[in-house]
Amino acid sequence: MLDNFYITIFNHYKKSLGKRSLIVALLYINLLESAITLALGAFILAFASQMKMTTMSLTKFWVIFVLVAVCISFKNWMRFNGRKRNILNAKLKPKPMSIQLLWLLPIGGFLIGLILLQVQ
Repeated sequence: MLDNFYITIFNHYKKSLGKRSLIVALLYINLLESAITLALGAFILAFASQMKMTTMSLTKFWVIFVLVAVCISFKNWMRFNGRKRNILNAKLKPKPMSIQLLWLLPIGGFLIGLILLQVQ
């Protein structure tokens, strides 16, 4: 699913931005995966807090989130750089997806994560 989103963003911006579409697509996939990670982490933290379990502090949560986001960025940079992108571009048939909807996914993920962090 994430590969399809990456290729869709890449192909959409390739016509207008050229080589810069690689940066835009990589930024998008990093934001999306970070938003998913934040939402899941915030859900687990809020769930544990509501169940009166001993949890980590909010400062530790943000430090761990930043470390995971850096790992995600490095993983995506290594994964979508070069050969893997060419293989994905050749294999996957572009499906018509709304670019606005694709950009709303990371925004929604971050909003859900921040709302869940308010529960704690």
